[in-house]
Amino acid sequence: MLIIQSKRVWIAEQFVPAQIEIKDNKISDIYEYNTKPVDKDYGTDKILPGFIDIHCHGAYGFDTNDANPEGLRNWVEKIPSEGVTALLPTTITQSELVLTRALENVAEVVEEGYTGAEILGVHFEGPYLDMQYKGAQPEQYIVKPTVEQFKKYQEAAKGLIKYITMATETDDNFELTRYCTENGVVVSIGHSAATFEQARMAFAHGARSMTHVYNGMSPFNHRANGLVGAANRFKTMYGEIICDGNHSTLAALHQYFNEKGADYGILVTDSLMAKGSPAGSKFIFGGNEIEIYVDGSAHLTSTGGLAGSTLKVNEGLRLLIEEALVPVNVAINACTKNPADCLRISDRKGAIKVGLDADLVVLDRDYNVMQTYCRGKEML
Repeated sequence: MLIIQSKRVWIAEQFVPAQIEIKDNKISDIYEYNTKPVDKDYGTDKILPGFIDIHCHGAYGFDTNDANPEGLRNWVEKIPSEGVTALLPTTITQSELVLTRALENVAEVVEEGYTGAEILGVHFEGPYLDMQYKGAQPEQYIVKPTVEQFKKYQEAAKGLIKYITMATETDDNFELTRYCTENGVVVSIGHSAATFEQARMAFAHGARSMTHVYNGMSPFNHRANGLVGAANRFKTMYGEIICDGNHSTLAALHQYFNEKGADYGILVTDSLMAKGSPAGSKFIFGGNEIEIYVDGSAHLTSTGGLAGSTLKVNEGLRLLIEEALVPVNVAINACTKNPADCLRISDRKGAIKVGLDADLVVLDRDYNVMQTYCRGKEML
């Protein structure tokens, strides 16, 4: 058993003085501040629920498509350094063989065991995307969605695909959208040219989220509202957004969260294998060469187009609060409560409550990570 305390514990969307008791990987009790002797007193450092990153391709030289078990284990062991306690390793469009091996690798690591942030499942980004808004996704492997093919991928993943990004307007009769929804897979509209009206029909057929809002989607126009307009208008549809200040300006981030409210915006990193590498580093991503710029953004060397980020979640949280001027509760929810709600795992993740997993991150006043607890285990 372990008891920690701080004068700033995030409970019920406010900072309060409290003690947290941890037992058997869970939050076993919460007490008033200074009630019991503690193992660790964090003073005025903030204790938040652990961060959940639902869109991240890799880090530290590893990409989910690599199908390297040790690379995946190294990633999830190191990622708590930025406060992440759970994540969805994310694929990128590639051949059926590459994607199958990537999915098998995640399933194997989950089955055999690992240390660190919890692998909640797989975010299957592609190959069912739109050519116009493909971004860094290799177009030669983009295909029309079919339930039959997806079933093969889910079999390879041993049921671990929990979230899929797709251009729902290419899904005839919303067959895959409906199949995924019926089988507990979150459908997220992304890399899509869908009109506002098509997005609304996708929502009606079960689509639950949107992938990296503003990027890889039809833009807003006052007479053709596009997916960006849908992201702002559909108040009960989740929407992930890359909070690095490069993929979207500070003003765009502020506006999105102002429109979306406190419960449906999700901070993601869209981080690549280049995370943890210096500026100027070059990598192959989805078969394309990318280079890391000084600001941490990743770009295709062929076109200069944005291709992902090296963002850390704690840095994204700081940027939202301090620079984009997003309200504190809205920003914190975006990397804790909301991804848990979107994935339907709020019965064990996303908040500091008795009975939930002891996934916690301790931040100092400058948003530096002082300690991370993954299911009660100190990681730093």
